[in-house]
Amino acid sequence: MSLRPCRWLAALAVLSIASAQAATPAPFDLKGPTLEATVARDKTTLPIAQVPHLAEGDKLWIKADFPASQSEHYLLVLSFLRGPTNPPPKDWFFKCETWKKACAQKGMTVTVPEGAQQALIFLAPEDGGDFKTLVNAVRGRPGAFVRSTQDLNQATLDRSRLERYLASIRDLNAANPAVLKDTTPLLARSLGIKVDEKCLDRLPQLQAPCLMQGQETLILNDGHSMSIVEALTTGPASDLVMAASSTPQANYGYYSPYLSSLLDLGRLFDSFRVANYQYIPALATALNNKLTLTLNTPPSFQNPKSVLVAALPAVEQALPPPLHAVSPKDIYCARKNSLVLPVEGAPLVFATEYAHHTVLRVSGKDGEVIELPATADATQGGFLIDTSSLGTASLADRFRGSLHGYWGFDKFDGPGFQLVNTHSQAWAPASQDDGSLIVGRANTIHLQTGSVACIDRIMVKDPSGKELRVDWSPVKANEVEINLPLQQAQPGALTLFVSQFGSTEPHPVELRAYPEAGRFETFTMHEGESHGVLKGSRLADVASLSVKGVEFVPAAAPSNPESDQLRMEVKLAEATDASSTPAPSLQQGDTAKAKVTLHDGRSYNVSVAVAAPRPRVELVGKSVQTASGGNSSNIQLASENQLPQDAQLIFSVRAKSPAIFSREANVEVASSDEALSTTLSFANRTLTLADARVAVATFDPTKAFGFSAFGPLKFRVVNQGVAGDWQPLVTLVRLPVLKDLECPTDPEKSCKLTGANLFLVDSVASNAEFKEPVAVPVGFPGRALPVPRPSKSGLYLKLRDDPSVVNLAALVVDEPPPPPAAAAPAPVPTQEPVTASTPPPAPISNP
Repeated sequence: MSLRPCRWLAALAVLSIASAQAATPAPFDLKGPTLEATVARDKTTLPIAQVPHLAEGDKLWIKADFPASQSEHYLLVLSFLRGPTNPPPKDWFFKCETWKKACAQKGMTVTVPEGAQQALIFLAPEDGGDFKTLVNAVRGRPGAFVRSTQDLNQATLDRSRLERYLASIRDLNAANPAVLKDTTPLLARSLGIKVDEKCLDRLPQLQAPCLMQGQETLILNDGHSMSIVEALTTGPASDLVMAASSTPQANYGYYSPYLSSLLDLGRLFDSFRVANYQYIPALATALNNKLTLTLNTPPSFQNPKSVLVAALPAVEQALPPPLHAVSPKDIYCARKNSLVLPVEGAPLVFATEYAHHTVLRVSGKDGEVIELPATADATQGGFLIDTSSLGTASLADRFRGSLHGYWGFDKFDGPGFQLVNTHSQAWAPASQDDGSLIVGRANTIHLQTGSVACIDRIMVKDPSGKELRVDWSPVKANEVEINLPLQQAQPGALTLFVSQFGSTEPHPVELRAYPEAGRFETFTMHEGESHGVLKGSRLADVASLSVKGVEFVPAAAPSNPESDQLRMEVKLAEATDASSTPAPSLQQGDTAKAKVTLHDGRSYNVSVAVAAPRPRVELVGKSVQTASGGNSSNIQLASENQLPQDAQLIFSVRAKSPAIFSREANVEVASSDEALSTTLSFANRTLTLADARVAVATFDPTKAFGFSAFGPLKFRVVNQGVAGDWQPLVTLVRLPVLKDLECPTDPEKSCKLTGANLFLVDSVASNAEFKEPVAVPVGFPGRALPVPRPSKSGLYLKLRDDPSVVNLAALVVDEPPPPPAAAAPAPVPTQEPVTASTPPPAPISNP
């Protein structure tokens, strides 16, 4: 084409676009006459709604269906065309006088002539020259009527999609507006309709009116319907309409040329107007064997009288629907009661009856071919398969099925699909964490199996046996996500029941619900040591910890359950004795992961931090020295590990790691709970080097801790800010002041012990075995105690600060003189202890 004609067409296209924007065609909302039509080919007869194409030699039967009260006589004319530049012969026009009995009852049967390409129906008001005038008009301008056939067919096909969409929206809105949000995208995909997604964000009651706005621009371009009507025109006559319909500025291109076709029809038919006749386009909506004509202009029965023009399917080769699966890799369950196979690519399959007798063809194990009825359902986005006939069929676990059917008179083959049959298959959590559920909150788990396509429903029974409803959704072909509401559940075993289509019994999956686990932050240990500290929360739930093949266990149950630290030691069973306990092969700065195992079997990973080696010393010796000017006590302490409060402790330690003492080293002494502590150092002259490896420490408990300190003491070395392990040192004891022990001559009576701070005595006995002791009440404020008569060795007692040790009290017994009447016995030295044993005295009560 030369440049000049191109510019001329472009100018016309712009003019056409401007006209389209300036004028809106009248809607086709006037119901016109109804025709009956069938098409016979070979030995098969189909209703007109199932015929997308005509072929040469087809027997076309058509009859007007006017009511008995019809007063205006219409002439029914059927005309065939053979292109825009080749006028049809006169014998390609067939008429039927609908007001006469023969035509009214039998209609007319016409054979599609050889060479025909298009077919038009005319309904003209009765006039003496109506038939001849119509024939001359068509033969005089065949290209214009070919154009009208194209536009009418395109508008009819597009309108069928729009009407199916709008009718479905109305039905869904009437039944349940809440389903529009999920159903509309499937409906739009099936019919090739543009949906304003903002409408789906509105309230359900407002969605339907929004979705039906702007009907002229809802219809997207459909390559299949375009290809059906595109072949109707050839040559320059089609250039202008193609240019206008594909121009984005006119809202076409991505959209169907529906609006453009209506505008072209209006202008085209205006050019046919003569004094006696005007031509009115009619869209022929096919349903079974009925053709209902819809008009956009009221017909006139006065000059110029209105001739109704409608198009029949084109005469051409069959063009099967280009259906394809939405997701070819998806797997579908053959036993599902409402099996839907999603397809797209051919909106006319859903909007018309052209596709019919469609089936899903599958093969059984024995090779038997089974055909399952398939129905196109736009609201579900694909073909709905009737699987009822598979009830007794023998099927493989996995197999393929394919869609087949008829497109008019011709067979067509649709896409294939992967199908599975319900069978026994194992279900397991996708990960270890999915098998551990936490009560008190919602849980999400993933189950995996061969295929999840056949899942019907999933329910769960909690540890109390209560059934809980769960939400689930497939995330992969072999994996399903399940949301478990365990906010009110109790810890313990629970069971998931997975029901599948075609299976009578649900498959149980055993799981366990646990209480909320603690938080485990780090496990810190020093290089070369066989113990460490685990930091976190709920540490009482920890059973063990393993790192580098070495297992650690809690050193002791936490005294405070809310404590955020737990000391862990290497399990002794792994070593021959405590001195050869192994340590993990980790050095300062190394990074590793430890596995924390709880008492209920759960395990978690925690980071390991390895610090520098800690300093170590060993206790060489110790001695207790009474402070200068101190009160001597008549209580002989039985253990070298007991330190009187008013005495000094001198002890020596030998360096182990490092091998010599540095000038920065010092020794800390503290109570068992570390509430009291003091530092012995070279600076304060409480620490002195005997040589490079041995240091002598001097500890004065009264100066360091005051008069209320008591109980076990421990020590550790601190070198350059790094502290070693605590080691036991001594037990600090406070001593009561024992003054007199008076015993009566009557051996049946107890003795009396007087002194100060007697509340520091725990109990008293007359023998070293501490049999039949007398307990002293806690906080006893008195100055005298009834005690058993002492043995030859003396009186034995336990101190309240260290009741594990039996100590000896060296006391002189005072006895009263004998009665005067009795002969005076030989005098007994008052300093000699009484040897006779006496029964235990009565219990001591607070005065």
